[in-house]
Amino acid sequence: MWFLKYLAVHLLGLGVMEALAYQCTPSAFTPVLPANASILYAIPNGPNSTFGNPYNLGYPTLATNLPPFCAVLVNVTSSSTSSFTFGLFLPDQWNERFLAVGNGGFAGGVNYADMGAGLQYGFAVISTDTGHNSSSGDISWALNLPEKKIDWGYRAMHGSVVLGKQLVTAYYRCAIRYAYYSGCSTGGRQGLKDIELYPADFDGVLAGAPAWWTTHLQTWTIKLGTYNLPVNASSHIPVSLFPAISAEVFRQCDGLDGLVDGIIVDPRRCDFYYEALLCTPASNTSTCLTSPQLDTLYHICKSHPPPTTKPNPPTTTQTLPPLTPPKDNDYVDTNQTFVFPHLELGSEAQWPILLGGTAPNALGTEYVQYFLLNDPSWPYTDFSYATVQLADALDPGSPTANDFDLAPFHARGGKLLQYHGLADALIATGSSVYFYTHVLRTLLPRGIPLGDWYRFFLVPGMQHCAGGVHDAPWYFAGGGQAASLKPPGVHGVPGFEDAGHDALLALMAWVEDGVAPAAIVATKFRNDTVGEGVLRQRLLCPYPSTPVYGGGDVDSAGSFTCGPVL
Repeated sequence: MWFLKYLAVHLLGLGVMEALAYQCTPSAFTPVLPANASILYAIPNGPNSTFGNPYNLGYPTLATNLPPFCAVLVNVTSSSTSSFTFGLFLPDQWNERFLAVGNGGFAGGVNYADMGAGLQYGFAVISTDTGHNSSSGDISWALNLPEKKIDWGYRAMHGSVVLGKQLVTAYYRCAIRYAYYSGCSTGGRQGLKDIELYPADFDGVLAGAPAWWTTHLQTWTIKLGTYNLPVNASSHIPVSLFPAISAEVFRQCDGLDGLVDGIIVDPRRCDFYYEALLCTPASNTSTCLTSPQLDTLYHICKSHPPPTTKPNPPTTTQTLPPLTPPKDNDYVDTNQTFVFPHLELGSEAQWPILLGGTAPNALGTEYVQYFLLNDPSWPYTDFSYATVQLADALDPGSPTANDFDLAPFHARGGKLLQYHGLADALIATGSSVYFYTHVLRTLLPRGIPLGDWYRFFLVPGMQHCAGGVHDAPWYFAGGGQAASLKPPGVHGVPGFEDAGHDALLALMAWVEDGVAPAAIVATKFRNDTVGEGVLRQRLLCPYPSTPVYGGGDVDSAGSFTCGPVL
């Protein structure tokens, strides 16, 4: 097995080290295990350790710069045809807290990089492989394996949390004071799904860009892709034109907050005039769109069909004519059934992922082929609203986290901190707005306001989970973010180790001290490299408030306050 090969390689490089305070051996954990679980290894590690699994397809990145700890790998049989594995990091200097970290896409593998970031806070950290070993976009592992789908959907996470807590308690001979969760994308979904089903698992959850609506997100991925297909159609927008679209979006929308700084604070306030991109006889065809291509752009972002009469495109010196803002082009189908929201203006930098191929992205097509229909030959050209309806009816593996009644989680004192980038082109930002709004609609009429236990932050300019457009500040130690900074081995927010800049510390302050996050400061390091210093910082505000510039240094978060929705 792969772990035996890796264990041999790791132990050869381990060398002689001092005995640890706790017994880091497989036999020490065995008495705690249920009959369906086994210890694959328990390895003591010294200061400045590096740890991971080079055979991990989903998470090959090693965790680095680690303090002394015990690394444990556990396998759990979940059915006669499935099992899952989880990793557990146990620090020598434990903060008496437990942290579970999430996954991404349909990836299988222990997320060692995120575990390493959590370990450096002092957490005992777990990560599950969700029951398989694959890259994030490979879903072929699910073919005709319903139990493995359940493991990925929710069972592996919850099972890993429950057994992981037992192992932590036994190892330290001490109760866990608080349990936390942090994850983004599928990781965000895992956190929401878990507290819907098992509200006692965590005291606090940090959920970023959650892929919570599996049956609609994956099918929307196909629908979105078809807007720009086939590639030989006159309506197809080649990837080479995406930057021209983005440039016009920022020209029209960037200054709406009073600053032209490369950050669109609220793209929903931008009454974008699409026909400014229309080609004329004098146009450079590498920077403009034809009428059929404009139709496609309307499908991606705004209402359709577009206006039948297109005004002459304004020059840069003309004032845009007043237009009645069209309704956003969400995916709405039979009987005006809402399926999924549109992409936001300003997200164009990530459009190649879902809109730049010769077929819709595999995250959509393979979901239907391997998860829904168990038919690898299914062609995306057969997609229709009936595909969405079937997905809703079956929800294979039950991953969809659409139980908006979070009252049980609230009742036991749980805190939920959710965020989503406004330049995310993998999971439409509006899906998080939809989730938050529907929790509000479910609970507020029952006398349960959200502000004292559930807060949601939109991040202007942030892409999917990490990274920013035009140097927009995006880093606040969210799920998976540390792995996107250089050098490897970062944790927290270097130079700003406080609840005002670090979302995980903000969550802890909320849970343990009752201090709700009134705002969070996002940081942009130069070239995403900590050693090169801070380029700019920006205030993030709890929805529905937005950052308002009050004067001063535009690159300082102190120049902004959280104001009302305009």
